[in-house]
This record gives sequence, C-alpha cells and structure tokens, in this order.
Amino acid sequence: MRLIGLVLTLGLILAPLVAEAQQPGKIARIGFLHPGTPPNTSAEVFRQTLRDLGYVEGRSIAIEFRWAEGRMDRLSPLAAELIALKTIPIIMTVIADPVADGLVQSLRHPGGNVTGTTLISPELVGKRIELLKEAVPRLLRLAVLWNPANPTHATALREGQTTAKALGLQTVPVPVQAATDVDGAFATMARERVTALFVLDDPILFYERQRIADLALRNRLPVASGINGYADAGAFLTYGARLSDTYYRAAFFVDKIIKGAKPADLPVEQPTRFDLVINLKTAKALGLTIPQPLLLRADHVIQ
Repeated sequence: MRLIGLVLTLGLILAPLVAEAQQPGKIARIGFLHPGTPPNTSAEVFRQTLRDLGYVEGRSIAIEFRWAEGRMDRLSPLAAELIALKTIPIIMTVIADPVADGLVQSLRHPGGNVTGTTLISPELVGKRIELLKEAVPRLLRLAVLWNPANPTHATALREGQTTAKALGLQTVPVPVQAATDVDGAFATMARERVTALFVLDDPILFYERQRIADLALRNRLPVASGINGYADAGAFLTYGARLSDTYYRAAFFVDKIIKGAKPADLPVEQPTRFDLVINLKTAKALGLTIPQPLLLRADHVIQ
C-alpha cells in the first residue's frame, strides 16, 4: 500500500501520488496528522465525507492517524514519519494565509504540490474587532496577542490596528512565541491597563486557549478571536470560518487527487460560511450585557 494523503489541523493536508493511487487493487492510504487528541470532530467529518464519496476503510482506503496530543514540537517528527511513507502532494485545511506562508503561488493557481482551503483570517481581523467593540461599547484599550514568528501576523496586526484606530481604540500588541510566554503576556496587559483582549489565529496560541481564557477571566478581560474553540474554552466571542467545512472539503480534494488531479491545477478554496459564537456564561461572569441585535445575529450562544 502507498500513502495517499496527510490531513493536518492548523496546517496542511498532503495528497497522494496519483500514479500509485490509481493502480488496480491498491488501497489508498491517507495520513491524518492532528495537533490534538482523539476522538476528534474534524477527523470524523473527514472520514464520513470519504464514506459518502464511496470509499470504504480497509477496502479502498486506509487512514494513518497521528496525534500530537497538544504538543506542537511533535508535529514536525510526526509529519516526517508520514512523509517517509511516500506522501508528496499537499492539501491544506486550517491555514490563515497560504500565499503569505509561501505554500502556494496564488489561490487560483497554486502552482506546486499544495492546494486545499484557507481561513482567510487576516481579512477577518477588522470584522472581529468591530464585533468586539459592538459587544463592549466601553472598550478603549485593546491588547492584541500575536506571534512574531507567524508569517501572517504582521499583516493581520496592521489590519487590526487600522480598524481599532477607526473605532477610537488604542491597541497594545503583546507578543507570544511560546507557551512559556503566556503568563508574562498577561503581566504586560495588567501593566498596560487594557480592557479587552484580541487573539490572532496561531497554532501555539490556539493550543494555549484554555489557559488564555482562564487568565483573561481572572483578569476580567473579554476575549475575542477567530476560532470557535476559544469560545468553547471560555472566551467571550469568536467569529470565523466554520472549521467542519474545511474537513468536509478536504475529502473532496483527496478524492480528486486519487482520480488523477494534480494539486497545482486545483484552486485553493475560500470559506463560504462563517459563525459568530458568543459565550453568554462568560459575559455574565464579566458583568457584560450583550446588545440584543448582536445576540440575535449569533449563530451559536454558549449558555
């Protein structure tokens, strides 16, 4: 058997070698790499969609799962392990800006071994800050948690600062490059007397979301971000692409490559559905009253 693909949350999807995948009687092996732990909703969406497309695990496909269990340092060796099984083409799932990351030449013409979906996160930064300001009208000083090592963050930070300035907000950029920086970041926010926190999309920050949400609540800071996992962890508000859609579409990309398509010829897809999630439980703990029009626009309210 030959490995067909690699699915990486907050990273990449690798697709199969077409010639090998099409050999009669061959079982297409798909590598699935995830920073979290099983069971996982995204993995199940991917598997079910492949079933709906007619694939049967153990007969026409086999999926090689690799779980980093929340340790970002394990992702590279796990990816190398799967790549050693002869995976070459790549399909992205949860990627903020694949062009800025250097993964593709353009969304319409990827031009190499990478294609898939993008979250278009930098373009949504302004919208998220607008929603936070609408939810917290008294907001004046906004901390922005960002990772200087993330190639998309410099642009996203500028977008956020431009929107914040138009809304009459002062921004305080607070860098975090490792999990060990989180406590110091909140000490900086306390010194700067910020009144809310905005978190840019980033794997390291995402996997520290529970600690970020807990520390924010302890410091009475409403938190806004783009991935709904933050709201599930206790953050106040999130707005972003529906993550389940990316794994649904990932199965279609794998299907196309199995049938002979090349990643270079498959345009990168942008999200079409976005969810506004409000954590009402956190709002109550912070003493915030959410404007009714905003509450009615929410796709999901955590009670």
